[in-house]
Amino acid sequence: MKYQKLLSEFEGQLEALESGNGDILYKAEKGIALVEKCIRKLQKQIVGQDFETQADEIYFFKHVKPQIFSKLIYYIRLFSIESKRPRGKDVAQVKYLQQQIDKLQNFFNENLEFYNYYRRGAMSMDEQYFVRGNRDLRMPLESFHFLIDDQFSTCQDGTVATIMAYDMLIVYLRKEVDDLNNNMEPTKNTIMEKPSKLFWTGSKTDLIELLYALHTSKSINGGTVDIKEMASHFEYFYNVDLGNYYHTFIDIRSRKSSRTRFLDRLIEMLNQRMESLEE
Repeated sequence: MKYQKLLSEFEGQLEALESGNGDILYKAEKGIALVEKCIRKLQKQIVGQDFETQADEIYFFKHVKPQIFSKLIYYIRLFSIESKRPRGKDVAQVKYLQQQIDKLQNFFNENLEFYNYYRRGAMSMDEQYFVRGNRDLRMPLESFHFLIDDQFSTCQDGTVATIMAYDMLIVYLRKEVDDLNNNMEPTKNTIMEKPSKLFWTGSKTDLIELLYALHTSKSINGGTVDIKEMASHFEYFYNVDLGNYYHTFIDIRSRKSSRTRFLDRLIEMLNQRMESLEE
């Protein structure tokens, strides 16, 4: 199936939207339109077509379609949550956001059997779950009936997409809660006196991949530094706004080919440089 070009274009459009101007409701609305357009195009490529092997069909409905479909669920739920978010005291906002997190986590509990199957990377039921023709009529609301097509849906691809979407939402909401809680605490003066003359000219996603690698390696302050503090320093030193780096990290985790694209490229380029010096 030749859908890789479509997915690459979609990822680029989504990254531009997330890093651009506009409030969260604007981005959610634009995101919904972008994802719907992508899904429609993807649907046309798949419907009426046979996969070369059953393994290809399983891979598409277990990994590819949910990766796109999850963004639609994410933006629709995000718009709903943010449009009803109370304006006013931080305490009221924290309470509301925490309630939304609890509701999202209830979905995992209500679908615990499949949730555990998916989380542990099991494959024994993939033929039942991710091959067309085995759809379960008890589809959750998250499946968005207007997109359901026997040739474009399986028993559980919508559930996988919902799990991925709710992961992203919980990460987003927790960051919002953390920011509000920090607003209620005495602020620390972390801004340095002299502005940095360095500018990050790569992609924000690459820098966030590096950020998490350094944090995970515990190479800075013996691993005691918070990811938020490290992100602030990266933003200051390289004159860049990393945006919602928690959200971006979720996207990095969802990669299926290579999760560490930037780090792999760094290793390759450094090896080439050292080899060239030995010639």
